[in-house]
Amino acid sequence: CSSMALNFDLTEEQNLLRPAVRDFAERDIAPLAEELDEKEEVSVALTRKMGELGLLGCFVPMRYGGSEMGYTASASAVEELARVDGSQAATIAAGNSLGIGPIYYYGTDEQREEWLPRLCSGEMLAAFGLTEPNAGSDAAASRTRAELEGDHWVINGSKIFITNAANPLTGVVIVQAVTGEEGRGKPELSCLIVPRDAPGFTAREMKKKMMWRASNTAELFFEDCVVPKENLLGKRGDGFQQMLSTLDGGRLSIAAMGLGGAQGAFDMALEYANSRVQFGRPIASFQTIAFKLADMATEIELARNLLYKACWLRDENRRFSKEAAMAKLNCSEVMHRCVDHAVQIHGGYGLMKEYKIERFYRDQRLLEIGEGTSEIQRIVIARNIGAVGRAI
Repeated sequence: CSSMALNFDLTEEQNLLRPAVRDFAERDIAPLAEELDEKEEVSVALTRKMGELGLLGCFVPMRYGGSEMGYTASASAVEELARVDGSQAATIAAGNSLGIGPIYYYGTDEQREEWLPRLCSGEMLAAFGLTEPNAGSDAAASRTRAELEGDHWVINGSKIFITNAANPLTGVVIVQAVTGEEGRGKPELSCLIVPRDAPGFTAREMKKKMMWRASNTAELFFEDCVVPKENLLGKRGDGFQQMLSTLDGGRLSIAAMGLGGAQGAFDMALEYANSRVQFGRPIASFQTIAFKLADMATEIELARNLLYKACWLRDENRRFSKEAAMAKLNCSEVMHRCVDHAVQIHGGYGLMKEYKIERFYRDQRLLEIGEGTSEIQRIVIARNIGAVGRAI
């Protein structure tokens, strides 16, 4: 009979990072969050401070400017940011998984040396241009095309809903495009590195969002956009697999946002329930409210264990696609239920902008859509557990 030991202890670095990020979020972000949300304003100063804290490039080696702390550390940082403000968490989450990740994992040494030090320091941000007006969940339906003409790629097409792509700090965008055809008319997809100042490239900020209003979202337009042939990321035709792997890592970040947001909603609900008096006593003393709080705390604890198991698998270079999809699905839906309970506990006050829970209620909604909808996560999980057929 063999025994198995479970160790939930974090490393010394990881233990130091979480309280440092929490202190920063409560001291620097919390006082500005409501105003930035109302104005739909990106804070360059906050992004640069988060870069100085080492929150960009947690999984990147130090020789490229990263902190080399791993995915568990990155998730804990995003969780603590999301506990206070989803917009700032989104900037870091996307900056890591969708911006830095593809260049680090698939770039040449020259590409890494050119971009990673500035991206990891917070001097600039990178984005990943995947979604198109007619290619969302069906990412392989991309219509953006890139033709190799001599020693340059010429790109034509558009992207939409791209995080960090028109931020004042945006320096580069990784773009998935059709670069030819494979057998049976299947499109050949490749990824290209497009600098912000590339000729023919325009990024337009999208406004009037319901959520993440202090995070940048953009439409991208490529009109005979020219980049050197050396800007191909990895091998020609590897773009689809690069995208799938990038989204696996991104799901850990979205899961961390859901977990942090759920924790923030719980904290607000508990504080309010303990201070709000009705019928002569705090409403937390009523069973109907206490049970909501108990359910929230239980779901958050389960979600935390699932997410950090997935992060541990990633840090150990083990297969983690199934667990990443499970964590993303579960954490986003746990936040959904927690913010719903929290608004109900706040009553009419929960519907007013003076109370932070209103912002959390709005911010949550994207988590079940971005980085693969909840429906797509269930397809990914079904495939990974051996469900017969394509499950689509």
